[in-house]
Amino acid sequence: MEEHSPSIRAQAVALMRQGVPNRIVAERLNIPRGTVGWWRSEDRKARGETYEAPTDCPQCTGRPFDETAYAYLLGLYLGDGHIISKPKQHHLSIFCNATQVGLIAAAEEAMRKVMPLPSVKQRYKPGCIEVKSYTMHWTCMFPQHGPGKKHERPIILEPWQQEIVDAHPWEFIRGLIHSDGCRITNWTTRLVAGERKRYEYPRYFFTNVSDDIRRLYTDTLDKLGIEWTHCTRNGNPYNISVAKKASVAQLDTHVGPKY
Repeated sequence: MEEHSPSIRAQAVALMRQGVPNRIVAERLNIPRGTVGWWRSEDRKARGETYEAPTDCPQCTGRPFDETAYAYLLGLYLGDGHIISKPKQHHLSIFCNATQVGLIAAAEEAMRKVMPLPSVKQRYKPGCIEVKSYTMHWTCMFPQHGPGKKHERPIILEPWQQEIVDAHPWEFIRGLIHSDGCRITNWTTRLVAGERKRYEYPRYFFTNVSDDIRRLYTDTLDKLGIEWTHCTRNGNPYNISVAKKASVAQLDTHVGPKY
């Protein structure tokens, strides 16, 4: 680390004690931001202060938050979401297909609307974008977090979460389909006036190994009056199909294909 004069350090500490952010102190005194952060940490230790990161967690602060965005984000989390919660590593990740830029933007927007304070970044992987929001408080918002895979442990909504899903069921369904679902075009053939003709029709699929998560999906579909069926493949009932014309039309209105 570059050596700086005691007077520069004293000026920096004085500014920090006035509440000036590290970035501003670094720019004003022309010193690295990392040096300012180190001085701030040492000053706190000298004064016996315990640092607590600021938070806007709705569960911890009691502040109102965007419940519509949360219902969508809950669906994304139950499908393709993951929380890392370690002593020095805390973040929520939503994994998105790299080609679906609309989904990537929607995931990032939902994170920011639920908790605006934490930083949100994108991590690029082959064929995949990981949208990440950094704070330990995502475990407060998603108490379903725990060790192991989701299908290996119970997934039960807290009463306050269920109230949000009941109030914003389409956003919850949209999040689930955007994570573990798709809209496809099926086809079959029919005899028309003695001639066999090809017939195409749209269909929605939702696929998840967790019985609890599939049940949350189908229970919400039931409340919305959407007709669905199990679609067993290779002996596994992991797929939920919506193929009735009227039900597909409702999903088209409120969900639509991923993009």
